[in-house]
Amino acid sequence: MSAHPVVGDPTPPDLRLAGLAVAAWLTALVGLHVDAHLLLLVAGTATLLTALTSLHLLGRLGRPRAVARRYGWIVVAVGLGVVCGAAATAARLAVRDSPPIRALAEARTPVTADLVVRDDPRQIRSAGGPGMLLVPAQLVKLTGPDGERVQTSVRLLILATDPAWRGLLPGQRVTSEGRLGVPRGGDLTAAVLSTTGPPERQGTPSWAQRAAGTLRAGLQRACAPLPDDPGGLLPGLVVGDTSRLPPAVEEDFRATGMTHLNAVSGSNVAIVLGAVLLLARWARAGPWLAVGLCGLALAGFVILVRPSPSVVRAATMGAIGLAALAAGRPRAALPALAAAIAVLVLVDPELAGDAGFALSVLATGGLLLLAPRWRDALRRRGVPGGLAEALAVPAAAQVACGPVVAAISSTVSLVAVPANLLAVPAIAPATVLGVTAAVLSPVWPAGAEFVAWLASWPAWWLVLIAHHGARLPAGTLPWPGGATGALLLAGLTVALLVAVRRPLVRRLVAVVAVAALVGALPVRLMASGWPPPGWVVVACAVGQGDALVLPVAAGRAVVVDAGPEPGPVDACLRRLGVREVPLLVVSHFHADHVGGVAGVFRGRRVAAVLTPASTDPEGGRDAVRSAAAGGRAALLSTTAGARHPVGGVDLLVLGPPYSLTGTRSDPNNNSLMLRATVAGVRILLPGDAETEEQHAVLTRALPGQLRADVLKVAHHGSAYQDGSFLDAVRPAVALVPVGAGNTYGHPNPGLLARLGRGGARVLRTDTDGDLAVVRAGDGLAVVRRGVPPGRQP
Repeated sequence: MSAHPVVGDPTPPDLRLAGLAVAAWLTALVGLHVDAHLLLLVAGTATLLTALTSLHLLGRLGRPRAVARRYGWIVVAVGLGVVCGAAATAARLAVRDSPPIRALAEARTPVTADLVVRDDPRQIRSAGGPGMLLVPAQLVKLTGPDGERVQTSVRLLILATDPAWRGLLPGQRVTSEGRLGVPRGGDLTAAVLSTTGPPERQGTPSWAQRAAGTLRAGLQRACAPLPDDPGGLLPGLVVGDTSRLPPAVEEDFRATGMTHLNAVSGSNVAIVLGAVLLLARWARAGPWLAVGLCGLALAGFVILVRPSPSVVRAATMGAIGLAALAAGRPRAALPALAAAIAVLVLVDPELAGDAGFALSVLATGGLLLLAPRWRDALRRRGVPGGLAEALAVPAAAQVACGPVVAAISSTVSLVAVPANLLAVPAIAPATVLGVTAAVLSPVWPAGAEFVAWLASWPAWWLVLIAHHGARLPAGTLPWPGGATGALLLAGLTVALLVAVRRPLVRRLVAVVAVAALVGALPVRLMASGWPPPGWVVVACAVGQGDALVLPVAAGRAVVVDAGPEPGPVDACLRRLGVREVPLLVVSHFHADHVGGVAGVFRGRRVAAVLTPASTDPEGGRDAVRSAAAGGRAALLSTTAGARHPVGGVDLLVLGPPYSLTGTRSDPNNNSLMLRATVAGVRILLPGDAETEEQHAVLTRALPGQLRADVLKVAHHGSAYQDGSFLDAVRPAVALVPVGAGNTYGHPNPGLLARLGRGGARVLRTDTDGDLAVVRAGDGLAVVRRGVPPGRQP
């Protein structure tokens, strides 16, 4: 199923609907961040301008010139797109911002809500505790504390901690009690419902959702006997189910620009339809019969992966080629793409701000606009057809998606194109075999396991590519994030695509690119300037979490806590050149301290893991034990007063002096509190100890025992600090590991001011990036690595 023109076809692409689609998309995107009344004003203005332009083109306001007539209809199409996008988005915003729901959300009112689940519940790593689930839902009815009922259809986001939410299917109607909150904005979510209890199910989901649940569960059972990496990846490739995907593999895919393979996209649909089409042609079916079979396969695939909004979007993108095939006009694919964009955005304006939607559209557009021309150019230069196709397709998709990926990640991957090129031969067989295993699972479980085993081999190849690609030096380059970075890269890309059409410019670009790569690579490898000489502790910028590094020797370091995600702590340790961790210390088991533990083990030998006596919460404890078992690291426990010398690093456990219960947060107040001594510099690491533990340690400490040169401020700079404890420490440097834009109010301004008045130099990872304290003569200095552009709060 190819939508490519024949070799050498000079026919320009059909862009008649592109202006309308892009205008509707961008208007909806802007509209999600403004008031509905302003959007209606924009719609009215655009309507007037579009009407005037149309009258002019029709000769009612004077005869237009040929150039004006040629481009005037483009203006009309753009105007219609603005009108439609603004009107559709304003209507949805008016419903979202209805006064009854907004008032209850702003008052954080406890309510009882009747809901319909919109998408699969998914687990999120949160500093609030492991096991938190995020459930998109549609509100049916809301009952306030006074019995007042509000019946409206708006979108809610459920933050649930009860495991009973995990097994819900989209389309399931439930009743839940919780507390409303205000959403972050930028989408159509009217409120956030936080709940700690289980949902009360009302009826059953539709047959399609039940069938999808059966097939997906069958695929997971078929993959259960496989090794963790390919067995966890295969359901992600086939149906977007990443529940069993190891965090290390997920981070490798992200680093190599292959993360799109773990989500259902138009490429999945195209692979399935392509397989059906090949079978139809092999059976010599006619064009319309082949299209009918592809249509049935498309409907079945949507049921398999579950008809959620993201899947419907992917099916729409994948069906574009099918529509072009049915029409017998490959050039119809681009107008079909534009029409699909316009329809989807008008039906659901929230898609305009969805990164997955943007990536699907751009990838499809790249395959339609760039890949055929690049393939044909390679053929004219003697490259075999199959190889030309294999080179052009991933390159076109990567170039088209590059600006969005750069905006999200604040990096530009240099390994994405070769990694995706190497992945091409494995994607189709893994997907087709995975779908086959899912279909066989209800009727022939043994056969499904065998087919899944066959599919695990191409999945293993993908894991291998991602693993080695993520570890290539200088594989990614820092880049401005957000809209600035996206527009900058898009502008450079367009300029290069236009310029390289001239042979002289093409040769010049190639020479400059090779020279820059050859010249810059040794600099990045040998003269990065990080870590600075003489460093004694580094606070890694890992978001809303802790990760501290204490140097033992070249390539060896003690690590205290691992942050909320594997990727950031792994990247920090790579920047520091840490290849071996003789001791990993876990202060306590909250997700913002242990969620990234797999990143510490990634590619490193970890000899031992030191944990507190308290095992709460159990989810974090189990994650640490699993990582230690997988890395063959010894598990050690400790108590107050114990010493743990590791090379030149001396660790003294100061707390907790006893088990604290009934506090504001028992896990926080049972954090390991350590005093580390490195090159004569005393560093106090209190974990997330709050007022109760700080007071308990203070009352039992020997005179001067708490005095330290460097203080890692407890609990990300929360307000729950004991003033006498801080007075006893009297640090010269205070490091605050904290995430940008967190919702907890960290760090507390009053605390920072108090530390400053006490003579401490206060630095934060959210604004300063990685922080290294350096011994400089008889004093201390602090080196800030800095936050990459686009990541500042």
